[in-house]
Formats: sequence, C-alpha cells, structure tokens
Amino acid sequence: MPDFISTPEGRRIALHRTSGTGPAVMFLGGYRSDMTGTKAMFLEDWCWKQGRACLRFDYSGHGASGGEFEDGCIGDWAADAAAVLATVEGEAVLVGSSMGGWIALILARAMPERIAGLVTVAGAPDFTEDLLWANWTEAERREVTEKDVLHVPSDYGDPYPYTRRLIEDGRRQLVLRDPLDLPFPVRILQGTADVDVPQEVALRLLAHVTGADIRATLVKGADHRFSTPECLALIAQAVAEVSGMSGAGVTESR
Repeated sequence: MPDFISTPEGRRIALHRTSGTGPAVMFLGGYRSDMTGTKAMFLEDWCWKQGRACLRFDYSGHGASGGEFEDGCIGDWAADAAAVLATVEGEAVLVGSSMGGWIALILARAMPERIAGLVTVAGAPDFTEDLLWANWTEAERREVTEKDVLHVPSDYGDPYPYTRRLIEDGRRQLVLRDPLDLPFPVRILQGTADVDVPQEVALRLLAHVTGADIRATLVKGADHRFSTPECLALIAQAVAEVSGMSGAGVTESR
C-alpha cells in the first residue's frame, strides 16, 4: 500500500518510498501515467540494488492519488511534485518521463538547490503549447476553447482529454522561452522513433539550457515508451552519471 501526503493545496498524493542512501532518486511520470509503470518500477528496483533511496508517486488525478484527472493542470502537478520533493531529506535526482520531464524542469528552475542531478526520458517541456496547440486545427482549438475539453485519440488506450485549463495554465509554466540554467549534471534521453515527442524537442532543450555538464543521447529506433531492456539500462546509466556513481550494475535481480 502506498503512503499518502497532503499538499499545501489540500490534494491527497500517493507515494512509495524505498529507503537507502542519498541523493534520493525521484521519478516523475507522464500525462495520465502512474507510478506502477515499467520505468518507475525498474528504477525503484535498480535503486534497491544500489542501496539508493527512491521515491515514486502519482500526481493528483492519477493512479492512487485523490482528485479528478480533468481538474488538473501542469501547475497543479508541479505543485504536487514539489510537495513530494519536500519530503526528501537533502538533494534529489529527478527522473522525468515525458510530461514529467517538463515538471522536473519546473522544479529545477524553482529550487535548484534541492536538485543533485536531472534525467529527462522522452521529455516533453512546453508540450501543451508546442505539440498540442501549435498542431491543432482551428476546429480543435475552437472546441477546447468553447467546450472546455478536447478528446484526442491515443495509442495508449482511451482518447486523451485535454482541457482549456490545461492549455491556459501551460502557458504560465513554459520553460523554453526564458533562460534556464541547470547548475547540476543533466542527461537528456530521447528515441528517434518517438512519434509523440519528436527528437527535435530534445535537441531544442539541449540548445536552450545552460550548465557545465549537460549531455543528450539519441537512441536509434527507440519509441516514446523508452522501456526496452536497452533503454532501461540507459536510464540507470544516466542516473548513475548525474549521481556521481561509477560501475553501477543493472542486471542483478531483486
């Protein structure tokens, strides 16, 4: 069973903690994803083998947390993540998948002193503006504006709802418009076969941010899930690198 915390805004957030040494590894999932996904569970298992503290959680409206999904927006979910980060002693390594990459960057901008390192996996910064609104037809824009929600077919199950509040709040959370310094190690992982977040997004992020230790890795043929054994091993390697670890293995079973 997960633990629960209440955010300053009164939202009930479910989380799982694995004890170990720091800096703790904190996984931030994607839009409509939850903390039981392949990458989150792999990372928890890997951290357990390494004796590392790990934390995975569900944003409000996701998974085991309280709230309705369509009531949420990027700012709400970033606030949820900040409340979870507040439970971590010392610094944390953030691993943000898809939308979680955007939220990790929001946290890194707001509280860089709490971040020891950052890994984005198919990261989707500013996706509400650059991948949704920019590519929608006038009819789709009108529907979300007038009806407050647009449902878009998804390869991951039921159509995804995108609300007017999500779009409007997203414009207040953009991270690729103003200078963004990341004064800690950063690894950007991206598949070339990702049809949800094009590789150009990763390259734009790499070009935009500043910092002394920032590297991007493009994986030929990897899709948005980035969950093959080879991709998972790259995530573990990236976490080890930004944590200053060396020789960390990824093959031992729990």
